[in-house]
Amino acid sequence: MRFALRSKHYSIRTERAYVDWVRRYVLFHEKRHPRELGPDHVNRFLTHLAVAKRVAASTQNQALAALLFLYGEVLGMPLPREGGLVRAKKPHRLPTVLTREEVKCVLSRLDGPPKIAATLLYGAGLRLLEVLRLRVKDVDFGLGQLVVRDGKGQKDRVTMLPEAARGSLALHIQDVRRLHARDLAEGFGRVWLPYALDRKSPDAAELWSWQWVFPAATRSRDPRTGVERRHHLHETILQRAVHNAVLAAGIDKPASCHTLRHSFATHLLEDGYDIRTIQELLGHRDVSTTMIYTHVLNKVGGRGVRSPLDRMA
Repeated sequence: MRFALRSKHYSIRTERAYVDWVRRYVLFHEKRHPRELGPDHVNRFLTHLAVAKRVAASTQNQALAALLFLYGEVLGMPLPREGGLVRAKKPHRLPTVLTREEVKCVLSRLDGPPKIAATLLYGAGLRLLEVLRLRVKDVDFGLGQLVVRDGKGQKDRVTMLPEAARGSLALHIQDVRRLHARDLAEGFGRVWLPYALDRKSPDAAELWSWQWVFPAATRSRDPRTGVERRHHLHETILQRAVHNAVLAAGIDKPASCHTLRHSFATHLLEDGYDIRTIQELLGHRDVSTTMIYTHVLNKVGGRGVRSPLDRMA
């Protein structure tokens, strides 16, 4: 299973999740080998997740993806389209959005690399892992743009580098360059490279252009290879920093790192930018996903209707 996932270049995060789902699937069926099981057993397991465990729709979908990979790529027994499966209900929720003043308050209560990263979450509409996985070569100060590599759906896209973020980001990158030079002097400095690039270009891992924009404070061992290297900043560090900043700002909304991306899209719509342009900046495959942000254009109340009470004032 692990070998098949790695040969397909799945991330370590996905590898761990898929292996865990297969383990839970086998345990659910009293440790029977998956070859002895079939589509009905898969449906029973997924239905159990939805009915007994009451998991979210995204969780059930991940379990299904893991089992489709197991049977299709590992066992060579592709599953048919699921039938009789009880799907977990996906709640229809509007995204939480901060006002411009609330965003300003949150960012003002951050400092160091988390502040710069959060500024890009809002200023460029990046997802959490997209900002943390930025490489030095992905930042183009000359053109004023960021290149998001291998984003959601394994797509590349280009988004803006906010003018207001350039100064602090440039100073931060200078600090990162000094950190990289120190790692090299200590016999380290080789960053993880995607796919087979490390084999094709063995010296590329030490190149400055491939280093993380937001490296971790300490080096760690790669769980797959055992090689000691500096990974990018862990997502929980940024999540915790933003959470604490929201609390410190006295904001009662359930805001997170992704809320800054929601706010980016909403504020662009408020400024009159075209929905297709925003779709491209966000990296949405379908414009219907982007359309959810139009709810905030109801500036005078629910569904754009003004209450008669307000007309009495």
